[in-house]
Amino acid sequence: GGHYPSLPLGYQNAAPPLTQTLVPVPLSQPLGGPGPAQLSPSLAAMSLQSSTPEALRVVNLLQERNLLPPIPIPPPTPCLQQDLQKINCNPEVFRSTLTSIPQTQSLLNKAKMPLGLLLHPFKDLSQLPVVTSSTIVRCRSCRTYINPFVSFLDQRRWKCNLCYRVNDVPEEFMYNPVSRSYGEPHKRPEVQNATIEFIAPSEYMLRPPQPAVYLFHSSTCVFCQSLLDNIKLPGDSRTKIGFVTFDSTIHFYNLQEGLSQPQMLIVSDIDDIFLPTPDSLLVNLNECKELVQDLLKSLPTLFQKTMETQSALGSALQAAYKLLLPTGGRMSVFQTQLPNLGVGALQSREDPNQRASAKDVQHLSPATDFYKKLALDCSGQQVAVDLFLLSSQYCDLASLGCISRYSAGSVYYYPSYHHQHNPAQVECFQRDLKRYLTRKIGFEAVMRIRCSKGMSIHTFHGNFFVRSTDLLSLPNVNPDAGFAVQMSIEENLDDMQIVSFQAALLYTSSKGERRIRVHTLCLPVVNSLSDIFAGADVQAITGLLACMAVDRSATASLSDARDAMTNAAIDSLASYRQSVLSIQQPGLLAPACLRLFPLFILALLKQKAFRTGTSTRLDDRLFAMCQLKYQPLVYSMLMIHPALYRVDDLSDEGALNINERTVPQPRVLQLSVEKLSREAAFLMDAGTVMYLWVGRSCQPAFLTQVLGVSSYAAVPDNLHLLPELDTAESQRTRAFIGWLRDQRPFFPPLHVIRWVSFLGFIRSNMIEDRTESALSYYEFLLHLQQQISK
Repeated sequence: GGHYPSLPLGYQNAAPPLTQTLVPVPLSQPLGGPGPAQLSPSLAAMSLQSSTPEALRVVNLLQERNLLPPIPIPPPTPCLQQDLQKINCNPEVFRSTLTSIPQTQSLLNKAKMPLGLLLHPFKDLSQLPVVTSSTIVRCRSCRTYINPFVSFLDQRRWKCNLCYRVNDVPEEFMYNPVSRSYGEPHKRPEVQNATIEFIAPSEYMLRPPQPAVYLFHSSTCVFCQSLLDNIKLPGDSRTKIGFVTFDSTIHFYNLQEGLSQPQMLIVSDIDDIFLPTPDSLLVNLNECKELVQDLLKSLPTLFQKTMETQSALGSALQAAYKLLLPTGGRMSVFQTQLPNLGVGALQSREDPNQRASAKDVQHLSPATDFYKKLALDCSGQQVAVDLFLLSSQYCDLASLGCISRYSAGSVYYYPSYHHQHNPAQVECFQRDLKRYLTRKIGFEAVMRIRCSKGMSIHTFHGNFFVRSTDLLSLPNVNPDAGFAVQMSIEENLDDMQIVSFQAALLYTSSKGERRIRVHTLCLPVVNSLSDIFAGADVQAITGLLACMAVDRSATASLSDARDAMTNAAIDSLASYRQSVLSIQQPGLLAPACLRLFPLFILALLKQKAFRTGTSTRLDDRLFAMCQLKYQPLVYSMLMIHPALYRVDDLSDEGALNINERTVPQPRVLQLSVEKLSREAAFLMDAGTVMYLWVGRSCQPAFLTQVLGVSSYAAVPDNLHLLPELDTAESQRTRAFIGWLRDQRPFFPPLHVIRWVSFLGFIRSNMIEDRTESALSYYEFLLHLQQQISK
């Protein structure tokens, strides 16, 4: 084989973001039986063998063009005994890039695929067993929580599935509160559920649980109205709230009980910030609700006429930090421009002429360490900062984003935001705010991920600060955040049939309860390359590679990250060809489970985060990178490879019935212009945004019965809401779009566009087509084949 740049992505192992909803048919047979996973490598490779598992069916990518399954791809099912698999952790919460773990690091290196885990630990769950117990049973040696994958030697002793230490079963654990019976510890909920939540006793608290504390930096009318509508923030009778606004000075608001109206206090010395009345700026929400409501009604008018263009964001953040110092809490910052005054001031680094240059993209790293340092101070005091960027110009997200990244906050970004001229963005901001203000929240949290003896975790992805080697500090944890970790195999796993991974999240609920949520995942260990390939999870691998490539862009360069992703596809397919296939045949060959890998890698290369040669604003690129790092996998996959559906002929055939609504299930189409026709209408779901594209000769029935217009020419220019018409077609279309939206926690705006303006909008998402600066899917396959056969 010829030599091409080796994968610079720390390619020993890797992990992605998280999720998907279908339960696949298990491939598995009981361990040790003659199941497909136990075939010898040579047998597994022979495509003639009728017993070859579907995952290893040989696919020639150059010949099979319609590879996309008609429905979303389910995660692979690990080859475990059925009783183990039945209670295994839900892949939407915890999943591995490889569902069969290689026995040794050298075997993993040979497979050339990244090994890592993707987590969505605080995901909203419809069913969550909660246990209140004065003794939480944990391994004496490694502190693993008892879980379904431990083994009981007898009624009184259990063996840890991570370090193999034998522990005593405490007396209290002998009683089963569910069945009210004694002497069956193996039937307790902790041993029957891979995801469980404990209400923690006092030894899990460093201090009394903090109250819910919310501090807001904003005077925009959309925000004030939204908070008025959702004033019942998650919390209890101790919940506190406060407000800070700023321009060239910092404005505090005295909301002390007994005042007839809120008092604005201005601190103009931004270089030496002090709190004017420390005790009345953060107040009890229940006791001072009327003052808070008065303030929210008057704030938007206070700054309506201002000509002030200065922004002392850095000083305002320092002021807010001082305010939250005694309690911890959540800081929500709404920023509309580049901060240009005082500490943390920034200059514009974007050169619009350089946006599309083939040369490397500059300024992907922060211009100052001010925001990272402040975030680490915040993290140490249990304060997280969420950043909302509502701007029509460059904001330097590379620098500002650090304040959220290291304090475990989130970033929301609304480019070209305008409260009058961009109604779709305003609606999106309103819906996001409603979710943000009302969703569950955990305070002063830490998360630790443990794995079986012999394995180790070496890199984390997401928004947090790593406090010790394996403890993530999360001042706030929210249900929409994903995490990923990369792993390596330190010692041979020779004598193990299975390994386990456990994520434990300790947090304070908004009601002031200390809780521990524990997820445990169990996977088989294999010793042949064909079994490793058979268990590859192509979406998880793609998600993890995306995280690694974002890091790579910042530490090395964008072109380095792009090469690394391409080489990931080349290396794994070359390894499959050389080491798994016994019969060499022409073509670009992949096992069925990896048949979409080259397509997903090409999609990443064309994604906003990594694309070159197309005009891409720096903040747009950086926001795409942020999202790939902390979105759970199911959402980031739609941003990488959008779903395209034909929607002018929706029918009830194969429809789902959800809450007495019929939801049509059109098939997913390939992302190529040749799949489109002028006679039809198509919906493209790109995760954070949706496009409904109407062909020039679209059938009149669709126009009148779904869009409520008489002709193609009458489709308005900036339509972003479908009219609620009393027709079957309208109900089907709205039910389908509503169903797609309901599956994610944020609100993707809808843009209805006509054939004429389609080119710019959809062309950039048509991943299989050629553009001026990027290969078509077929050309990309030829490039991979050429590199593999060198």
